[in-house]
Amino acid sequence: MSNVHHETVFYSGHVQGVGFRYATMEVAREFDVSGYVKNLADGRVQVEAEGSAKEIAAFLAAHGHAVDPRAAVAVPVYDSMSAAPAITLRGVTKDFVIGLRGVRLRAVDSLSLEIQSGEIFGLLGPNGCGKSTSIKLVLGFIAPTAGNVEIRGIPSHRPEARASVGYLPESPDFYRFLSGRELVAFYGRLSGLAGAHLKSSVQAALESVDMEFAADRKVGTYSKGMLQRIGLAQAMVHDPEILILDEPTAGVDPVAAASISKLLLKLKSRGKTIVITSHLLTQMDELCDRVAILNQGRLLAHGRPTELVADGDNGALRVGPMNPGEREELDRWLISRGHSATTFNAARPRLDELFAAHFSVAADEKKSG
Repeated sequence: MSNVHHETVFYSGHVQGVGFRYATMEVAREFDVSGYVKNLADGRVQVEAEGSAKEIAAFLAAHGHAVDPRAAVAVPVYDSMSAAPAITLRGVTKDFVIGLRGVRLRAVDSLSLEIQSGEIFGLLGPNGCGKSTSIKLVLGFIAPTAGNVEIRGIPSHRPEARASVGYLPESPDFYRFLSGRELVAFYGRLSGLAGAHLKSSVQAALESVDMEFAADRKVGTYSKGMLQRIGLAQAMVHDPEILILDEPTAGVDPVAAASISKLLLKLKSRGKTIVITSHLLTQMDELCDRVAILNQGRLLAHGRPTELVADGDNGALRVGPMNPGEREELDRWLISRGHSATTFNAARPRLDELFAAHFSVAADEKKSG
């Protein structure tokens, strides 16, 4: 239809992030609201919408607003989401009742954390330390025994709090009879997408995780690594502001894991907040802005990886190949200045770097051939 188009509209007012987008799902029946909603510094709201001008005007009227004709040129943007932490846990405790005698098992014990907008935050710890339980509490799947959990300042058990959250569980169990494309589209519809916006969002999500080549195969034929990637696609399809990923690279080969890491960094550059758990500590060290270490449900430590592993005033210097004479000269230079090299290790690429390099070359040769 020629009167259906993508339009950026503005109106005077103020919105409260995902709560506004959740409300649009009840009003915008005939057209899509993409979820891009911003408070502008001049007191207006910018909304990305797809539909006829009449439908969009009716949608705004239902909210008591009229379209503002002024353009947004050179208007600084104020992101209302950045004022509050993306996720907040305050004194959260979770007990599970076990057996007929009602024995209580404490999975999370007085946990307090703030995860800021736009950061990659890692949850670390051994199996059974409370990572997955903490994620379920954030997602509102289970209720805390004590304490409060909020997403963007909204209690996590309320549906509007989760409207702009994407989730990949540790061991996804998807509908095996659907194709990958159908599966991602299914979750897109559950997230409020429809029409052309749904189709383009599904395609973009599939391409982002390199699954377009198998998008029309049944999910039941996928390998473990492919299931993880299609799971990541369904978590991303509605372009959520917050991604919660429980072991996203479990069962994925090193090349695919490196690709997923690059994708997460790209999403971070777009302002996404990402919460990730993983047993691959090298990956977490490279990806995460901050991490929290849990054990038996308690917070042992949290902060930037560089701060947590800091070794006093000691440092490391990596140089190219040195012959024995050069090494002796370096030692003499250090001793003359009151220093000493306590250890000397020949530098070499990490195994994951070597593996990725070999297979990247092989992939390039295959494409060129």
